Formats: sequence, structure tokens, C-alpha cells
Amino acid sequence: MKNSRIRVLVAKPGLDGHDRGAKVIARALRDAGMEVIYTGLRQTPEQIAETAIQEDVNVIGLSILSGAHMHLFPKILKLLAERDASDILVIAGGIFPREDIVELKKIGIKEIFTPGTDTNEIVKFIRANVNLP
Repeated sequence: MKNSRIRVLVAKPGLDGHDRGAKVIARALRDAGMEVIYTGLRQTPEQIAETAIQEDVNVIGLSILSGAHMHLFPKILKLLAERDASDILVIAGGIFPREDIVELKKIGIKEIFTPGTDTNEIVKFIRANVNLP
């Protein structure tokens, strides 16, 4: 039997050492009734994809402030596709130039949340875009 709660992996890819925002989001999603797995800092794309598959998550929330998103995010999406896991909703939060937001959405990041986004908006987006059995 499939789990009836939305499962979310909150991940910090790359060398970014700031995780306050990721922890705030993880707590907000948990308070909204979702199961949340937080990877901790400095995760490789391979670690993130593997954890998402092993934990059978519905959503991956990538948090990044380092500016390496155009390098790391495509790798994560490619690894998910190679493992037949492209059905996992991938969203991101952090600081992104406007032109990068457009490109990231083109490659498969479903939504980008920038600093100051109300956590309720993130919860609503996830609920609207995840179909549980």
C-alpha cells in the first residue's frame, strides 16, 4: 500500500554551507502534514537522486544560495531521468538571476521560490502538483 502523505526530500546540493532557509521550509512542510527528509549540507547530485529514489519521495526541494544551480540542477534531473524517476516533482528555492529561472523551468524544475516567499505558497504548490493514489 502506498503512503497517503506527501513525501518531500529537502536537499542542499553543492558546497553551499547555509541551510537556515532549507530548515525553515522543512519545518513548514512537516507542519503542513508532509513527511520530510532533510539531507543536510553539501550533497552531490548523485546522493540527492539516490536518496530520493530510495526514500520513494514525491517531491525534491533543492535549496541553493551558492550560484552553482546551472551546474548542479541539470545533473540532478539527468540522474533522475536515467533512473526512471522523472515523475518526481522537483522544485527549488534560493537566489537566482531572472534569466536562470526561465532556463531552469525549461529543463524541468517545476517552480522556483525566491527569498521572502510565504511558506504557505510552497505548501499550496506542492499539494496542487502532487497526485497521491
